[in-house]
Amino acid sequence: QVQLVESGGGLVQAGGSLRLSCAASGRAFSDYTMGWFRQAPGKEREFVAAISWSGGSTVYADSVKGRFTISRDNAKNTVYLQMNSLKPEDTAVYYCAAGPAAYGIVGIKYNYWGQGTQVTVSS
Repeated sequence: QVQLVESGGGLVQAGGSLRLSCAASGRAFSDYTMGWFRQAPGKEREFVAAISWSGGSTVYADSVKGRFTISRDNAKNTVYLQMNSLKPEDTAVYYCAAGPAAYGIVGIKYNYWGQGTQVTVSS
């Protein structure tokens, strides 16, 4: 079992930045690929970014590429999402998730999810 707790959400103006954190506890953090997802009101949850167990590989949704950066610190059992140049369309609840590292970082099934943190970008 892995428990995930997100933090760092809030209200920011368009063009601003936020850094989300996701702290993990339970099984060995480095056993997991970590991902960030988001869900806007009335929309389905969508993939944002993922990072391999070592941090050596990352993948991003086209909508955030060049603006968001995912990283992890295995010593702190934490994954981060640095969000720059935020747009109103980035407004959503952001979730971190953990999936088995053995399956890579693309198209994997995530087994564990956090409760989410709200990000609101005003225009």
